[in-house]
Amino acid sequence: MIRIVFVCLVIIHGLIHLMGFVKAFRLAEVNQFALSISRPAGLLWLLAGLLFIVTVVVFLFKKDWWWMTAVPALMLSQLLIIWYWQAAKFGTIANIIILLVTVIDYGNWNFTTTVRNELRSFKTSVIPGKEIVTAEMIAGLPPVVQTWLQRANITGKEIIQSVYLKQSAVMRTAPDGKWMPVQAEQWFRTQNPGFIWVADVEAGAGIYLAGRDKFENGKGHMLIKLLSLFPVADKKGSEIDQGTMLRYMAEIIWFPSAACMDYLKWEQMDSVSAKVTMTYGGISTSGLIRFDVHGDMVSFEAKRYYDRKEGATLEDWFIQVDPDGYREFQGVRIPARSSVTWKFKEGDFTWFRLEITGIKYNEPTD
Repeated sequence: MIRIVFVCLVIIHGLIHLMGFVKAFRLAEVNQFALSISRPAGLLWLLAGLLFIVTVVVFLFKKDWWWMTAVPALMLSQLLIIWYWQAAKFGTIANIIILLVTVIDYGNWNFTTTVRNELRSFKTSVIPGKEIVTAEMIAGLPPVVQTWLQRANITGKEIIQSVYLKQSAVMRTAPDGKWMPVQAEQWFRTQNPGFIWVADVEAGAGIYLAGRDKFENGKGHMLIKLLSLFPVADKKGSEIDQGTMLRYMAEIIWFPSAACMDYLKWEQMDSVSAKVTMTYGGISTSGLIRFDVHGDMVSFEAKRYYDRKEGATLEDWFIQVDPDGYREFQGVRIPARSSVTWKFKEGDFTWFRLEITGIKYNEPTD
């Protein structure tokens, strides 16, 4: 509905500009313009009107660069309105509305372009291959890990080197905060381990957050922008590096053959748990995975930095798997539903609940 209203506004605004051309060339009587308009100025009114019409066409074709035609249209339009202020001043209102939408869409275009460029580089480092997971490959892992991998059905399938998945989730920023809907996409690679996670968070009516979390070459970067324009978080450094590495470790449950990678070391703690340590890019961190008696993952826990105003603190980070949320994607059995909780001294804060809605392994995603 909002899209239709915007299109109608731009069309009407563009047609009004054509009236200046009609007035200048005396093609019809235009009483709305009491002032005389020269023919050169009339051509400028024509150009502004045509630019608005082109903007509508590009917008309707859903081209994310439509703002590139809107900006010159707005600049020329406002210049003419100032020039003929007495007759055209109310056109400023329409220009302001169009400008607001243009600025927001520019932010979305800029954010999307940045992510697209990062993904292009990220995907080119995926090493193609068709190596098959064998029983011998997992034989050296602790028994509890072997049971999990057998349960996940990875034996006899290709080693997963690239992953693309979609998530539907809800999140909140405080223990008493409201749950906000999230739609996210995520790309992984396993040989040179890393991920790029891109999310759209619906913060309120017409308000959204664009998020991108990245782990690449042992480094992390978290970027969150309000309306894709205004930075809410832009964090790098050793604490972010550790956190994104932990996230990668926890999320290999969605591509279990990564458990065989050399950068992961496993140690069985008891009959239903194993410690996993990842060493890569000059840093190392560990987490504990618990399984049920059948070999399904139950939880992942680790010490992770939590960002506070007074400085980051190491806190217990806990992922709980929904036992009824297991699904198969391309024959691989994974936990598709889980929740993420910070376990503070003052109490638990469950802030993220997600469901995997689709996965592609070792397939092009362009």
